[in-house]
Amino acid sequence: MLPLLISSQIREADAYTIAHEPIASIDLMERASRAFVGWFINHFQDKRQSIAVYCGTGNNGGDGLAIARMLKDHHYQQVEVKIASFSSKSSDDFNTNLHRLIPSGIAIQEIKPRQDLPLENSSIIIDALLGTGLNKPLSGDYERLVSYLNSLHKTVVAVDVPTGFFSEGETGPDAPVLKADLVITFQQPKINFLLPESAPYIHCWDAVNIGINESFIQSLNSPYQLVEEKDISSRLKPRHRFTNKGTYGHALIIAGQPQTMGAALLCSSACAHAGAGLTTACIPQSGLNALNSYQPEIMAIVRKENEQPEIEWEKFNAIAVGPGLGKDKEALTLFTDLLKNYGKPVIIDADALNLLAVHYGLWKYVPADSIITPHVKEFDRLFGEHKNWWQRLQTATQMAREHKVYIVLKNDYTISVTPDGKLYFNSTGNAAMASGGMGDVLTGVLTALLAQRYSSEDACIIGTYIHGKAGDELTLPDRLHVLLAGRLVTQLPVTIAGLMT
Repeated sequence: MLPLLISSQIREADAYTIAHEPIASIDLMERASRAFVGWFINHFQDKRQSIAVYCGTGNNGGDGLAIARMLKDHHYQQVEVKIASFSSKSSDDFNTNLHRLIPSGIAIQEIKPRQDLPLENSSIIIDALLGTGLNKPLSGDYERLVSYLNSLHKTVVAVDVPTGFFSEGETGPDAPVLKADLVITFQQPKINFLLPESAPYIHCWDAVNIGINESFIQSLNSPYQLVEEKDISSRLKPRHRFTNKGTYGHALIIAGQPQTMGAALLCSSACAHAGAGLTTACIPQSGLNALNSYQPEIMAIVRKENEQPEIEWEKFNAIAVGPGLGKDKEALTLFTDLLKNYGKPVIIDADALNLLAVHYGLWKYVPADSIITPHVKEFDRLFGEHKNWWQRLQTATQMAREHKVYIVLKNDYTISVTPDGKLYFNSTGNAAMASGGMGDVLTGVLTALLAQRYSSEDACIIGTYIHGKAGDELTLPDRLHVLLAGRLVTQLPVTIAGLMT
């Protein structure tokens, strides 16, 4: 796992590295700037492009000064520096790098408070105005400068974070932030990069390693973690000889209405393709022909109209409930029967979440270590309206602990929240997967993993990763604009096998 740090922890990690490597802070700044420039020159190779480096007078500005000097050393022909001198204070490392820059001959322009802002003809702006220490929205001269630079519609590359953007905490919908086409961030992404509020301000980001002490970062025990491929490969269980379908568990999917059988088909098919030894779908009688035609390997428990099915709950290793189930009286009765009689962790999705939101007393019957899989609207129906995603993270942490459940909060970087307060951000998936049925497929994958006797935590971490990676493997090579859920289902066993090699 890659720990994601809040700003105070980033400063702690920098200080520890400086003290224990040991390395002078100015040399650590030099190393960070070199990492930035290494990325930059590989992606902006035209050395005739004009570049304006906007610097504050703190350490982010010191990075910018070093970057300008290094770009000149790499023979970029049109580099200039503009320093926002909006404070009488400057950091020691900023002053050192300013002294180092002067002999390079790079043009340096100072922007004073309330002064007319300079004409900007450069094609690329490097944003090194303010770093991770910001704790309140921009105002005054900084807000005016950011608004001006945004109006120019230039290509903006931010150093570590865009100016005005909070690394963590609540971000307002119209925050004054210098919008970045690219952020080259140091060591690991900032937590807010992975939340939807970043979308108006950050087109894409990449993290460069600057040699911060990894052992110390791990010792900080951040609750925020980014899942990496090695984490999945180490958790997956290979299949061995002399095993059989019983080895890999029997899963039950309670889903579907006559008008929403697609959800039941996708969910149960995904469960089978993700490795459950046996999969049974509890579906309406009218959907039986569709199930047999779509996936004959899946068994059925038929729900007759106005009649509850007789289900031997104990025979199933994992049960999911909700995709396309509806919210009528029969659905509520079946859902309640499951919660009161099964006793093992269940996966609760879609309409079952909506039933839980309306009939809040059912929470007392939800078994410990169950998994709920809300998208943002379902989350807010369950736990109340939220103004932003940072608030949702705090609520999810509280509710997972209170109800002793795992919350899979679906997002570009889907977040698995554990009862002990960990938040695992998934790193796979892409926008082509924004199509109907993808959530049903994810529920099927999670159910298959529980059936194969993975823990609830591992099921969440592994399931969200392979779901997204299957989408990446199908989408990215051919640059597909849209990926349909049914196509992703058949990719699942290929993706899982690839992660085990």
